[in-house]
Amino acid sequence: MRAVSSTALTLALLLAYPVSQSNPKEEKKTMNVKRITPVLIVNEIEPLIPFWVDSLGFTKTIEVPDGNRLAFVAFQKGSAEVMYQTYASVEKDAPPAMSSMARKGPTYLYMEVNNLDSVLAAMKSSKTVMPERTAFYGMREFAVQDPAGHFITFAQPVSQGAAK
Repeated sequence: MRAVSSTALTLALLLAYPVSQSNPKEEKKTMNVKRITPVLIVNEIEPLIPFWVDSLGFTKTIEVPDGNRLAFVAFQKGSAEVMYQTYASVEKDAPPAMSSMARKGPTYLYMEVNNLDSVLAAMKSSKTVMPERTAFYGMREFAVQDPAGHFITFAQPVSQGAAK
């Protein structure tokens, strides 16, 4: 067995890499992510509507009824979107392996906003689970629990010298 210097090995690997990447059979297609939207699973959707629409100013963009209740809803504000689906709807729609895991929650959302003070005012009647603070990573933030029990942290970058 012949010894190869680490420089020769590195050079050989560098030269071989572009060749293997140019092989169309091995080339990976790139993906352009258009949007990621969380879907939170809940017992019932109706109590969430005032939270998102009245308090936070989101618009209800999708509504899927299930009898006299809602099975699914989407709320949107600008490019931000969140969806909710009931456990009963998931159990009807998803395979058992997926639907059985749905009840493991709650989910945690982290939302960066441009005016934390207005969100604080809007969330006065919501259950605060983390009081306002300035985190070591430079974000002024607080967290509430939505009517379904999911946790939502609202955060705004702290400008130089504006830490609380």
